[in-house]
Amino acid sequence: MMDQKLVQMLASELLQAEDTATPIPPLTDRYPDITIPDAYAIQKAVIDLKTARGETVIGKKIGLTSQGIRDQVGVQEPDYGVMTSAGVVNDGECIDICRMICPRIEAEIVFVLKKTLDKDYITAWDVIDATAGVMPALEIVDSRIQDWRIKIQDTISDSASYARVVTGGNKLVPINDLDLSMVPMASFRNGELMFTGCGAAVMASNPVNSVVWLANKMKQYGTPLQAGELILSGAFTPVFDFRPGDHVFVRFGPLGNVSLSAKA
Repeated sequence: MMDQKLVQMLASELLQAEDTATPIPPLTDRYPDITIPDAYAIQKAVIDLKTARGETVIGKKIGLTSQGIRDQVGVQEPDYGVMTSAGVVNDGECIDICRMICPRIEAEIVFVLKKTLDKDYITAWDVIDATAGVMPALEIVDSRIQDWRIKIQDTISDSASYARVVTGGNKLVPINDLDLSMVPMASFRNGELMFTGCGAAVMASNPVNSVVWLANKMKQYGTPLQAGELILSGAFTPVFDFRPGDHVFVRFGPLGNVSLSAKA
């Protein structure tokens, strides 16, 4: 395991990079022996620094839900990051992205939990039972690593590149009778169609299975998913750039719509 002083130093570097919108070189270039457990230790140290200054944990995000992307970075399972209150954005808001480095948009479904998932083995039925409902969401991802030159250890250390989250639809949609694999999605930037997709693109099956993976992983680490948490379940399509002056609008069929703008 990486020395704790080094963990704290790298966590401070990542937080400063985020606060100042100044990227840092890849951790894996400087420390090629860094492991995935080391990376999660760095991620936790960053979150500890954020909570110490008053931010609160609001939930988790799941990344690398596409097998193709996992093949690109050489891993066999997704990763996760921790979302904090400083990243919450209102639906339809116009935000200043000059405080970010190279933001990109992901369109996905967010689960809102009403029960803690702390069973020894968690199934899809457990996730459905624990979910108060789902909403359409946009995630802004923004790597604090220079030029997005990331390996799996870099992005895990950086909380899976989480920057902002916005939920839409104005209501929670129950999922008991809803097949999330069939939920359609169409994303538009400045009126131009960017991507279309459906829920089956997540984990090559269903966003529920993405949350199942995370719930079992967190239980394994002794930190089960908690009632009240938001869980971003993974992008339907590739990311696209979010630039000053852009307006993004995404339709999620029966779940509703979500939008976001960037100040020019």
